[in-house]
Parts: sequence; C-alpha cells; structure tokens
Amino acid sequence: MVSEMQIKFTSNGKTIQATLESNNAAKHFYQLLPLTLKVEDFANAEKIATLPEKLNLQGLPAGTDADAGDITYYAPWGNLALFYKQQSYANGLIKLGKITGDSQFFKSLGQADVTIDPL
Repeated sequence: MVSEMQIKFTSNGKTIQATLESNNAAKHFYQLLPLTLKVEDFANAEKIATLPEKLNLQGLPAGTDADAGDITYYAPWGNLALFYKQQSYANGLIKLGKITGDSQFFKSLGQADVTIDPL
C-alpha cells in the first residue's frame, strides 16, 4: 500500500501539516522537497511563491476552484498558491493538497520565507 504524501510548512516559528493529492503535479511537487520559498499575498485570498520548475500536469483537469487551506499550483505562472479564502473556478489552477488544521495559517504568514518539508 502506498502511504499518503505528508508534508509540513514552517514559517516564523509556526508549523502546520498537509496531505498531498495523488496526482502527477502533487507527486512532482513532493519530489522537489525540501524547499524554502518566499511567499507574498495575492488578491487578499492566497499566498503565492514561484517554484523552481514547472510541474507535470499530465492527466489533470484544466482547472479547479479552491477552498481555504488548499495547496494549489497555478500553471500559467508556474507558482504555488496557498489559499486562505475560497476562490471560484480558475483555468490552470491545480489542487495539490490540503492543510490539516487552521485554514487561516497561510493568511497569518505575511510576506515571509516558508520551508516545506516531507514528513
């Protein structure tokens, strides 16, 4: 049996865990870890950060919507998008996973360095 891909985000002395999806993009993201990324606010709904490479989108839908706590990839820009507010459907948005815990964790970060590690 394949175990779930568990990760953790650490910033400003705070840590939260997440579970990744079993899609190609999430597997590719997991292989890039550990990463330290600078996140910044975008549209008062999410934190974004540029990934070091584009993720594999083979077999994935054209887009999705997002809920608070969702970890996503925005393919047109090649960035990680960490949502703290619900977002309507967007073309190119791919769900990578979801945090387990406070869905407002990302909002509390401000502009900061975030380390993402596999568990």
